[in-house]
Amino acid sequence: MATDSTQRDVMEARRAQMFPTLSESQVARIARFGKERLLSPGELLFDEGDYAVPMHVILDGTVEVVHLRGPLEEPITIHGPGEFTGESSLLTDRRSLVRGRAKSQSRVLVVERKELRAIVQTDPELSEILLRAFILRRMGLLAGHQGDVVVVGSRHSAATLRVQEFLTRNGHPYRYVDVDVDDHVQSLLDGFHVGVGDVPVLICRGERVLKNPSNAEVAECLGFNTSIEKGTLRDVVVVGAGPAGLAAAVYGASEGLDVLVLESSAPGGQAGSSSKIENYLGFPTGISGLALAQRAFTQAEKFGARVAIARTATRLHCDEIPYRIETSDGEMILARTIVIATGAEYRKLDLPDLNKFEGVGVYYGASTIEAQRCAAEAVIVVGGGNSAGQAATFLAQSSSHVHILVRSSGLAASMSRYLIRRIEETPNITLHTKTHIAALSGAEHLERVTWVDDATGAASERPIRHIFSMTGAKPNTEWLRGCVKLDAQGFILTGADLVSSPSAGVRSSVPGAPLHLETSLPKVFAVGDVRSNSVKRVASAVGEGSICIQLVHKVLAE
Repeated sequence: MATDSTQRDVMEARRAQMFPTLSESQVARIARFGKERLLSPGELLFDEGDYAVPMHVILDGTVEVVHLRGPLEEPITIHGPGEFTGESSLLTDRRSLVRGRAKSQSRVLVVERKELRAIVQTDPELSEILLRAFILRRMGLLAGHQGDVVVVGSRHSAATLRVQEFLTRNGHPYRYVDVDVDDHVQSLLDGFHVGVGDVPVLICRGERVLKNPSNAEVAECLGFNTSIEKGTLRDVVVVGAGPAGLAAAVYGASEGLDVLVLESSAPGGQAGSSSKIENYLGFPTGISGLALAQRAFTQAEKFGARVAIARTATRLHCDEIPYRIETSDGEMILARTIVIATGAEYRKLDLPDLNKFEGVGVYYGASTIEAQRCAAEAVIVVGGGNSAGQAATFLAQSSSHVHILVRSSGLAASMSRYLIRRIEETPNITLHTKTHIAALSGAEHLERVTWVDDATGAASERPIRHIFSMTGAKPNTEWLRGCVKLDAQGFILTGADLVSSPSAGVRSSVPGAPLHLETSLPKVFAVGDVRSNSVKRVASAVGEGSICIQLVHKVLAE
């Protein structure tokens, strides 16, 4: 798996793309959107924590960019004439993670965020240069843990894993201090008047301290949603920022619609936790779910879509149009049309002590964070789908042994052939068919697992401390009951399936044949894994999300 050092090596190799020098003609095209500013040596352009920071193109002189680590400054780069400041936070309207100031007498071109979006939407050449640099610079900050937040936690804390995953999957760099291994942690805790029992502790910009914060509290502290206006009637509200939801956001915003996306955790959905997706068109060497999600998120923001992070839809008020979506913080979101892309989550193992070990031995994703917790130990992957296969082959790179447990007689019916072959050819992966987990045991962390061979009835107890559960799919549709028709498993019925399904107990379908992907509510659509009879693949979800926008245009025109 990639380490911080290898990531930094990659960043150094791509330094010319991270910090390109614009030509005179390119600077001239940008000049139409900006205003000149003269700077004295030492004058600040922006500081860590600032909102609405513009892009600066250096015309004369030099501008230095540094990262703050306590009272110290870590140099990042010195921009000269033709270079420009900024990284992906310029498009996402979030706080600045770095400090920029004139190193010498300088003249710069100041381009505000609204104008920057106009440039990347209308000038293909500049768009490619700027976006590539912004993305690579954010990757550099991530590799160097150069953010505005410190997480103090423990690998024996499920809440610590949750906070780490939230920050990582939202592409926010942070520094991690482990109370179990860091010799200087006590002085840090004493300095902020917190104790080991308070972990995870989140320290924002060295100013604000949160004890075991919720995802919503982390998002608020870091300013993820500050630019989203409340009370606005949106052309389309997309609920869920997985591949289907992000595709709908990209196509909707690029075609001029006012788009708001509500995401309960982080962009990418279930696919975002995949270590590598190798059968997605256009990526012959594969792409991680996290990288795909972050690129799609940047693309949606580029076209002007707004994405609200850690905002969970809790209820749909469907008695009148415009519809109202109630969120976990009590806000009402108004929508002319809705695209439901809330996806599905893995079903939980039917075990009495499961809750005790979730996050401390039982996991529902196999990213680098979980893999680091496993070190070189043996692990179990439960499930026979592609996600389970990808997790098994990824974990085999660092774990001593990977045991795959499935209830069926094999993998052929549920997993792509290329993954099956890879599993067969990996010596430290063992497939156990017709097998299920019967018991878990341990004190504060999972310590032992008992599984049963269903063919023979034989039980085996193993000293295994890590289980990756990736079986089945439970749709996230509880917030919709009473408003849209669902099938027997809780997935949303759409299009022709509404006509053939005898669902009862909810309002009837709208008059006339529903549109493809349209639910039983007019102007409300469902895409991706949450939809009944959908193909559970990333490419299919992206296709549905993009197709859906054409239907949205149709109903908005009525």
